[in-house]
Amino acid sequence: MSLNVGDEMMRLLGVLRHEPTGKWVRARLGGRLVADSRAALLVWEPRRIVPTYAVPDADVRAELVPRDSPPDSGVAVLHPGIPFAVHSTPGQAYDVRVGGDVRERAAFRPDDADLTGHVVFDFGAFDWTEEDEPVFAHPRDPFSRVDARRSSRHVRIERDGVLLAESHTPTLVFETKLYPRFYLPREHLKAEVLPSGTVTACPYKGRAAYLSFAVGENLAWTYPDPLPEASPLAGLVAFFDEVVDVTVDGVLRQRPASPVADVMRDEFNVS
Repeated sequence: MSLNVGDEMMRLLGVLRHEPTGKWVRARLGGRLVADSRAALLVWEPRRIVPTYAVPDADVRAELVPRDSPPDSGVAVLHPGIPFAVHSTPGQAYDVRVGGDVRERAAFRPDDADLTGHVVFDFGAFDWTEEDEPVFAHPRDPFSRVDARRSSRHVRIERDGVLLAESHTPTLVFETKLYPRFYLPREHLKAEVLPSGTVTACPYKGRAAYLSFAVGENLAWTYPDPLPEASPLAGLVAFFDEVVDVTVDGVLRQRPASPVADVMRDEFNVS
């Protein structure tokens, strides 16, 4: 039996996974160490799209205070916008206390034999470094890559019959397990951009600012100052293909349709 990429992703999302990393990982709260480990694991809870770090008990530097764990929410896919405190596998939740600072339910010990003696930490609750480099948003998935390729395809972006952008010089971004994205020069936008206060972070590309239009909020995003490895995307604009009509070389593309596409619309409040 063969599986396409979408089927394989959903299969993997259904199980608790972990993977060792050779990185020296540290978490801090208010400048104080929470965890300091050279033996960390990347852990994906069932239905979680992105991983977070677990460290051996011996590498925990904070006090862990047991809390009742809430029941499984039953949400089909747990995107990064869903709080860490929402778990999809049995286990023990903890508050994390360092000095006078407390982060509620920011640690979790799964009831899994392979993870005995490890504590999973909420990435968003602390300041993290890998080796001596700060990292944000979430750890990178070692099985994912992002490739940007300049192209001469003719790309038109529309919504409800309104032309939003058109370009013959797009940059295509191919990211593992995701649909290709079309990044267009900002000067190729054809509709007025409206203010949006939404800002998100991607560990592969950097911090994204969002763009709204008369026909919808947060339809597009741009990386004004991307990470060095994503420098080809600086200032370019990408749209949520899930909610706009994309025509490439005269052919209308089918909108992405999958549980992951559905939760992306919810996570970024696209309307």
